[in-house]
Amino acid sequence: MKKVNLLSIILLSTVLMCYNCSKKNGETSFKVDDSKFKTKFFTTNKVDLLVLNPENKSVDSVIYMSNDFRIGSKKGLEKMIFDLKTQKFGFQNLQIKVFTDGNKEPETVYSKFEIVSNVQPKLLKFEIVNTYPHDTTSFTEGLEFYKGVLYESTGLEGKSFLLKTDFKTGKIQQSVALEAQYFGEGITVLNDKIYQLTWKNKKGFIYNATTLKLEKNFDFDKDIQGWGMTNDGAKIYQSDGTEKIWTMNPQTQKMESFINVYSAKEKIKSLNELEWIDGKIYANIWTKDAIAVVNPSTGAVESILNMVSLKKLVKNKNADVLNGIAYNPATKTIFVTGKYWDKMFEIRVLVN
Repeated sequence: MKKVNLLSIILLSTVLMCYNCSKKNGETSFKVDDSKFKTKFFTTNKVDLLVLNPENKSVDSVIYMSNDFRIGSKKGLEKMIFDLKTQKFGFQNLQIKVFTDGNKEPETVYSKFEIVSNVQPKLLKFEIVNTYPHDTTSFTEGLEFYKGVLYESTGLEGKSFLLKTDFKTGKIQQSVALEAQYFGEGITVLNDKIYQLTWKNKKGFIYNATTLKLEKNFDFDKDIQGWGMTNDGAKIYQSDGTEKIWTMNPQTQKMESFINVYSAKEKIKSLNELEWIDGKIYANIWTKDAIAVVNPSTGAVESILNMVSLKKLVKNKNADVLNGIAYNPATKTIFVTGKYWDKMFEIRVLVN
């Protein structure tokens, strides 16, 4: 009997120790009142954040954070109104730190909700202006006009190149091979410099736009993949294969911000090749043979170009997905092609 009682005491002590340990490691009786949370919010909404205190603890103050950024604080448990007008699309991961009884370490409660776009995209129409030949050995990843010259970046390890191309004939005028370990991705041209990404190598290259001489390589400062690139004349925009488009400082090659791209209530994953046209970002959606027209300030998809009809005109049996958007400011037309496509199409978007 004594052995049993001793064992019971030991077990009870262990349970109490574990309970106290769990309390110290973040367990709290506070809760977020999410009873009025909607499944999805718009940036035009405001959200009431209220912490419930079922044990009636003495509360000094509360700090409210979303996605690791402080959004406000209150004395006691006064309601916090979270205005969403400056927030990004996507999930808002809430951390609410409650300070009790003069304690320096807060008790933290968590919640989340999603912000989506209230813009319903329009379907744009287009017409084919011209059709040109395209090199069927090019696994196209990036396409861009600069000073009347068409540049192209191709992918696959051991088969990645930066090309100058005569778009009217499809003939390659100049070619620079990447080292075999690199998978070439998107390009953009800014201030006579060509910026080129690699897919999973977390490395980029900067070339002289006239000579294609490599001037510098740089490492990504985020743990992301390289997909598409474009620029607005000052900043560079970069996609990473998710719903994100990053903003890069061209002088430092450092990421400064990002947007999450949403088409109404759905985020758009697998954003690929990018092109800046009249203040908007035109973005290929990988495997969809479609181009999303994105507001670069908000991430809202405002329009869609369905490119399926173009893919049907491609004859090469090895042709892969649409990938390649180049705006020619001289003609105000858009050139599009795809991986291993035998054709490049010059199109004009029709105004409704």
